[in-house]
Amino acid sequence: MKRLESGFEHLLFSSRWLMAPVYFGLVLAMLILLVKFGKEVWGLFAHILSASGGELIIGVLSLVDIALIMNLLIIIMFSGYENFVSKMEDLHSHQDRPDWMGHIGFSDLKIKLIGSIVAISGIELLKGFMNVGNLSDRHLAWMVGIHVTFLLSGVLYAAMDRIAGKGH
Repeated sequence: MKRLESGFEHLLFSSRWLMAPVYFGLVLAMLILLVKFGKEVWGLFAHILSASGGELIIGVLSLVDIALIMNLLIIIMFSGYENFVSKMEDLHSHQDRPDWMGHIGFSDLKIKLIGSIVAISGIELLKGFMNVGNLSDRHLAWMVGIHVTFLLSGVLYAAMDRIAGKGH
């Protein structure tokens, strides 16, 4: 019976490697976003003389939005891989290794994720307000409501995390 239990535990432990293709999929998602980023930059330069100031600002906000999403994917990939799959031992002494790498726990990862979602939502809301003439009041109200929901959720999660951390 002990041998069966040990084998099952090893199988469970090894199953963490099923996440590796998921993180590779996020790398592919970053490549897709890079193509989208290039398309947005190309569009900005193609219309630089004919676009209004508001249109250029919306274009730049779209670039910022893509950059934030890509940063978020990097945090999720590195932190998720190190927390749930395997340590990146060979990279611990790499000169370009980010300082936060290896120090972000699951709770920290969730806080960063929620913070990034709030920032991305804020940029989308700002883009909406820059384009207010083309959006209905209902659409804008939904955007504000969703953003406030993300913001409130983030604040509540951070407060719960802080309270839970004081108990340890």
